[in-house]
Amino acid sequence: MKILSIGNSFSQDAHKYLHKIAVASGFDIETVNLYIGGCSLKRHYDNMISGAADYDLERNGGPSERKISLNEAITLDDWDVVTLQQASHFSGMPQSYVPYITELASFIRKYAPKSKIYFHQTWAYEHDSVHSGFATYNQSQEEMFRRLRDASEMAAKLIDAEIIPTGTVIQKLRESLPEFDYRNGGKSLCRDGFHLSLDYGRFTAAAVWFNILTKGEIKLKAFENLSHPLLENIVATILDTT
Repeated sequence: MKILSIGNSFSQDAHKYLHKIAVASGFDIETVNLYIGGCSLKRHYDNMISGAADYDLERNGGPSERKISLNEAITLDDWDVVTLQQASHFSGMPQSYVPYITELASFIRKYAPKSKIYFHQTWAYEHDSVHSGFATYNQSQEEMFRRLRDASEMAAKLIDAEIIPTGTVIQKLRESLPEFDYRNGGKSLCRDGFHLSLDYGRFTAAAVWFNILTKGEIKLKAFENLSHPLLENIVATILDTT
């Protein structure tokens, strides 16, 4: 399976362990993330029009290989999956999605007609995040999640795409597992208030993607440095939520 993400640092988080999980679980998955920090759907659209080679091409969760344009990337390989997402600070603002997401979807279907489009639902910020965009949601994690969930459903319907519900799973873990109850002394699933933690946060995102895209059984042997009982609880939550 060949996956292209037209994304930013949030798809970078999701890609970090996706190839690793796939290899450990006996699946052949190659991933490319197109990275511009904080990139919105509008900027992706503008780049599509201009052909600007402003993206870092990141393969299999690795570092940037070179700069590339969206126009080159879409024809770089025969993609099975192409994902879209909104910049996190705009994720709960429905008006920020149009007309850009429909134009991008049309572009994908024209130049990668065999691919399936997915919409990556990102996650709400940590409750004490100092990200400037958090003010849009009244510094409330619950409000941000509710609004981004609704906007994601709208976006997916607009482009006839399935949702990769990373944000829903992250929120479920925060609310259901004491280990991730950050308000009461648990681990935060974010490393800086908005990006995912380098361990369980990034594992969760990759595992959600793997589950949605393959329905395969997730093997944990590649993650010996993390608590396997906790990883098993994360996987169980993913299966229960999706």
